Amino acid sequence: MMKRIFLYLIIYICALAACSDDDKFTTSPTAVLTFSTDSVKMDTVFSTVGSRTYDFWVFNRSSRGIRLTSVSLRQGNQTGFRVNVDGSYLDNELGSVVNDLEVRSGDSLRVFVELTAPRNQMPEPQLVEDRLIFNLESGVQQHVTLWGHAWDALLLDSLTISADTLIESRQPIVIARGLRVDSAATLTLRNTTLYFHDKAGADIYGTLRTDSVVMRGDRLDHLFSYLPYDRVSGQWRGVHIYSSSFENELTATEIRNAECGIICDSAELNSERQRLYMERCVIHNCAGPGLKAFNSWVGLLHCQFSNTLDDCVAFYGGAAIIDHCTLAQFYPFSADRGASLRFANFFGSTSYPLLAMQMTNSIVTGYADDTVMGEALENDTTTAFNYHFENCLLRTPPVTSDAGIADTVNFVAIRWEWELPADSIQGKRHFRLVDEQNLIYDFHLDSLSTATGLGCY
Repeated sequence: MMKRIFLYLIIYICALAACSDDDKFTTSPTAVLTFSTDSVKMDTVFSTVGSRTYDFWVFNRSSRGIRLTSVSLRQGNQTGFRVNVDGSYLDNELGSVVNDLEVRSGDSLRVFVELTAPRNQMPEPQLVEDRLIFNLESGVQQHVTLWGHAWDALLLDSLTISADTLIESRQPIVIARGLRVDSAATLTLRNTTLYFHDKAGADIYGTLRTDSVVMRGDRLDHLFSYLPYDRVSGQWRGVHIYSSSFENELTATEIRNAECGIICDSAELNSERQRLYMERCVIHNCAGPGLKAFNSWVGLLHCQFSNTLDDCVAFYGGAAIIDHCTLAQFYPFSADRGASLRFANFFGSTSYPLLAMQMTNSIVTGYADDTVMGEALENDTTTAFNYHFENCLLRTPPVTSDAGIADTVNFVAIRWEWELPADSIQGKRHFRLVDEQNLIYDFHLDSLSTATGLGCY
């Protein structure tokens, strides 16, 4: 019994000694803090819009505790940085400083940093920089540099166009809730970039005309260090063209990282009023379809449709003329991706006569063995299903009749990629760059491609 009490006493004394040792602090100038980084580099943010939260660690690797007389921002509340040191907030209204912190031997602090930069009245992103100063009781001063870039933007909660309007702006436009064009109005966009917030989109009841325009999500930061959100699909809702909308014309316009690129609702076909015409446009990296049109008259010239979870381009009835376009289905986030091209005379239980679907001088390819899907109502000889391909590269099995005779009426001068040997130039090998690791794509033709003269470039 005495031995047991003596053992407990020894353990208790050792514990007290350990605690006493941990409680010792030093003012030696050789005892300094160690940081997990010497600078916090933030992504570009829009002025007055808060950044995501960044963090880093502060370690005490010395044998004694270190007291901090203060942690402060060198420029106080002038730059827009907000800092929390292990639960202690540097209140910008009280000098942007926190006092009397302790870091025991072997212990650490976690620091959180955010940025809401003030407007800088400049057309380009401007550097925002400050230093987080750690003043030690010993008199030693250490710091971590905080920096990012802030970009002044025109911030709109929502935008409704009820009369003919022209928007041309070097300043980026951020739309938080959505853009609506009323049925009696035409919105013309020129030399402008629209940044849409999550779930925001463009609802077109009237007419949309664009020239040299980019429409994308509003996140300028990174999902991972190598992957900006601009390469991640589903960042905003996309463009919806309603049944009342006609004569939409998009030129030199890029729509990227949306849920759906463009959806055209069904409308009565009018041979004098085209629903949608696109020239030198790109729809890329969508979490749904790229272009999905119901009973619509659509014209596409020198356009790229690429990397969509659903079909890159889908026509359900209507009429479509496609010339010198590239449809490339290399969507990276799911193996259950759609086709490069789908055309049909029905959707669900509704029939949509396909009066014409004519494709010339174009490339249709992707990961799958068959990226061209033509679908007609079974046992229906009354609903139109008319299509024609000429001088195209198609990644699909050659089309033949039930008797095995090649269809040379609807498919003229076709380069059937499906027939090529596995080691030949096909699929992604046609293009300059398909970087599946970093999600960087360049759909200009490679010098070795056999599709010379075809596609949008």
